[in-house]
Amino acid sequence: MERVNKILSHPKYLENLEKNLKAEKERQFCRHNLQHFLDVARVAYIISLERELNLKKEVVYAAALLHDIGRWKQYQEGLDHAIVSAELAKEILYETGFKEDEVAMILQAIQKHRRGKDLISALDKVLYEGDKLSRPCIECSQINECNRFIHQDKAEIKY
Repeated sequence: MERVNKILSHPKYLENLEKNLKAEKERQFCRHNLQHFLDVARVAYIISLERELNLKKEVVYAAALLHDIGRWKQYQEGLDHAIVSAELAKEILYETGFKEDEVAMILQAIQKHRRGKDLISALDKVLYEGDKLSRPCIECSQINECNRFIHQDKAEIKY
């Protein structure tokens, strides 16, 4: 997990993580912080193992750690955070030693992590599902106000 640990200490990663924290300081719903990123990584990797998808652990973790890194720009400028996050992730991935094919796969998964119908690769699918299933909604005080539960009766833990 050497490359993943390089992401976690990369100056641009830390800068954008801090911008997310500041932008969401007063947010009443789930936040897009390191805890969320790690939860997504772990759930996505469990899904990939259960389905025997043969995805590299570092690739799954890199996608998860970077998938919402541009969320702050959505708040400031109204931009799609999935697209912004992919743009921000590109340089970080190359500078931490990911190969061209890995970068392409990770960036695609980040760009698609909000749209369940547009998923193509195995990484796209596990990142999307990991993102949706990683939240501890069952204990959330804001669950009745959350868009995720408008059409659901209850929150369930799957992972």
